[in-house]
Amino acid sequence: LPDLTEVLGAQVSVADAPALPMTVGEAADLLGLSAHTLRYYERVGLVKVGRSGSGQRRYDRAALARVIFISRLRLSGMSIQDIREYISLVEQGESTVDKRLELMHRHREKVRRQISELQFALAVLDYKITTYGGFCSD
Repeated sequence: LPDLTEVLGAQVSVADAPALPMTVGEAADLLGLSAHTLRYYERVGLVKVGRSGSGQRRYDRAALARVIFISRLRLSGMSIQDIREYISLVEQGESTVDKRLELMHRHREKVRRQISELQFALAVLDYKITTYGGFCSD
């Protein structure tokens, strides 16, 4: 699997993993997520995680890369339902590429609208700050 750092702007890379596979606690620490979140992602079918002989979760490179991807989709506001749909389409194979592309385009448009709204809100805040004699630095 490719390193997703550049592609997704991730703050962490799968290459940062000290040793693979990792326990759920180690993966949570590396990724800045809670162990509960990782278990939830597994429970709802977003990520498949191997198990040790004693049943302990073991996060490999593919599982970590998937969680990084999911976390970036969540950060962008994509719903768990839409992520589940996307993962399901991926698992169905190449015949679903057009549907995946449509889902990503739809979400991208939503993100673009949110960015526009946030830029407007920032402009209002900047105006108010300067009205009170403050300065805005970027």
